[in-house]
Amino acid sequence: MSTSRHTVAVIGGTGPQGKGLGYRFARHGHDIVLGSRAAGKASAVADEVNARLVSVAGAGTARGAANADAVASADVVLLAVPYDGHDELVASLQLAGKTVISCVNPLAFDKRGAHGRVVNGGEGSAAESAQALQPEAVVVGAFHNVAAPALWGDEEFLDEDVIVVGDSVEGKQVAIDLAASVTGRPGVDGGKLRLARVLEPFTAVLISINRKYKTHSGIRVTGLDH
Repeated sequence: MSTSRHTVAVIGGTGPQGKGLGYRFARHGHDIVLGSRAAGKASAVADEVNARLVSVAGAGTARGAANADAVASADVVLLAVPYDGHDELVASLQLAGKTVISCVNPLAFDKRGAHGRVVNGGEGSAAESAQALQPEAVVVGAFHNVAAPALWGDEEFLDEDVIVVGDSVEGKQVAIDLAASVTGRPGVDGGKLRLARVLEPFTAVLISINRKYKTHSGIRVTGLDH
């Protein structure tokens, strides 16, 4: 595991995915700032996270803040927000010079279940949209396929892999290292940022599996020597 300690701003930190990932990062030594449009709501969720960290040796800290303040205080920003309103929110943040990790999944639901939404005529993704909106940030995609209930669970590590995509080697390495806080092993380098077009809608497949088998499924990549 990496020994680098980060301060991670979790935008969407009061939602299940953001809260769960923030908890995992803090549990393994990183400091987190849960961001929300309402600072008070973010602080209340940070209190929940801190309550679970009391007995964890070496844990980082958690606090809540308004989105802009959370971003300003962090070196890494995790986007864990719904896709609706995504572009407007991302455009409003001061992300220049930051490593930005997107786990946003553009999904839709109908009577047949979950499915991926078409972004930019099939030639885009939420992560690519974030990069286009914030050209001075380093955007990578990761943590798309990790189930929120499992993140907030009691297991020290989840038995799955985190696939990381991006066009910056250094940016991907940040997410690869942070993945160890979730799975106990580094994330898997999955290639360029455009492959977020595959990872984001694949979450719909896992949702379908979860409904069928009443579980919280994840992805394992075989053939690697971790």
